[in-house]
Amino acid sequence: MYETIITRKENNIGIVTLNRPDKLNVFTTQLAEELNEALLEMDRDNSIRVVVINANGKGFSAGIDVNELRGKNFEQLFKTTSIMEKMNLTLTGMVKPTIASVRGFAVANGLGLVALCDLAIAEEGTKFGATAINVGLSCIGPSLAISKSLGRKRTLELLLTGKIITAEEAERIGLINRVVKKGTLDEETMKLANELASKSPLALQITKEAFYKMADVEFSKALEIANYAFSRICATDDAKEGIEAFLEKREPHWKLK
Repeated sequence: MYETIITRKENNIGIVTLNRPDKLNVFTTQLAEELNEALLEMDRDNSIRVVVINANGKGFSAGIDVNELRGKNFEQLFKTTSIMEKMNLTLTGMVKPTIASVRGFAVANGLGLVALCDLAIAEEGTKFGATAINVGLSCIGPSLAISKSLGRKRTLELLLTGKIITAEEAERIGLINRVVKKGTLDEETMKLANELASKSPLALQITKEAFYKMADVEFSKALEIANYAFSRICATDDAKEGIEAFLEKREPHWKLK
């Protein structure tokens, strides 16, 4: 079905794999469109509770294929850029939690993809960077998601210097959640994905939706969103099941939604 990515399901986990290893998984308009379509398809699939994004080859992604930018006027460049950055809206609009599973490198738009995922795990030795400035371009699109994790000054430092940082530094400053030993990335990623998949799907989805809605509004409005979300969760059958299971000292049985 897809040419630049691979999709599969493992129990209640959807897995999207960037699959241009010979091209360092750089973004073309085709890859960007296929990635968005696959993510939306998984978000609509009620049997999927968590989505993992990983990549084949020696690195996660080296950013945008610069051949996509050559010989185009402003209008054509704006159209191309809009396609490349549509994942910003797709990933933050998805109700399913997403996990980036990263090895080798994630730079430029690849770094943006990592930042857009709700959680991220990287193998030791992985490098990260907003490197577009080094070739006269900019990672201004990815900086939106990066700044949500790092804040203004750290984001601007990456954005304006184009420097490469280690996985350990990325973890320290909050760009990723954890660093794992070489050879354990897939196992640790699936362990985290299965942990999330064991929770109430409705509670996960409402929590994520409310979290992103709260992020860009004033405190009183954010609190209103939080209160509404909590009330929605408490009114679900999963909440009733969770309370009963807790009191009865048994495992809960969640609905697949």
